[in-house]
Amino acid sequence: MLKKLAKTKAPPATILIRIMVGAVFISEGIQKFVRAEEVGAGRFERIGLPQPQVLAPVVGVFEVLCGALVVIGLLTRPAVVPLLVIMGVAIWMTKVPILEEDGFWAMAHASRNDFCMVMGSLFLLWVGAGKLSVDKKLGSPKPVAPPA
Repeated sequence: MLKKLAKTKAPPATILIRIMVGAVFISEGIQKFVRAEEVGAGRFERIGLPQPQVLAPVVGVFEVLCGALVVIGLLTRPAVVPLLVIMGVAIWMTKVPILEEDGFWAMAHASRNDFCMVMGSLFLLWVGAGKLSVDKKLGSPKPVAPPA
């Protein structure tokens, strides 16, 4: 099962997408702790999420851990799944209200980062971590020794 999840034929340049996606999630996760009022529990409370004092740190931990897995290319496909869920909730809670109040173009402007993170995460879910990753080493078949 692990080999199947880790299998990838994506090109080495996929590392650029991994670094972008992973670094943004790591940064956002850390900020849930160091800037809790602006982007952590305080923000979660302002947008109406339940249990913001619990939920924000949990989301922050997922963002940091899954973001780090994405950067190093370890279990990349499973790691992007919770990140996509986080992005889906973020879009639903913060961008749909902008769409309803201010229209499509205001929402499109406000969600440009979200859109890039979702597309980058979906790309990694589809193609895997690429050749420059731990996943590539895990998913590669072991060389068979020639018969003696």
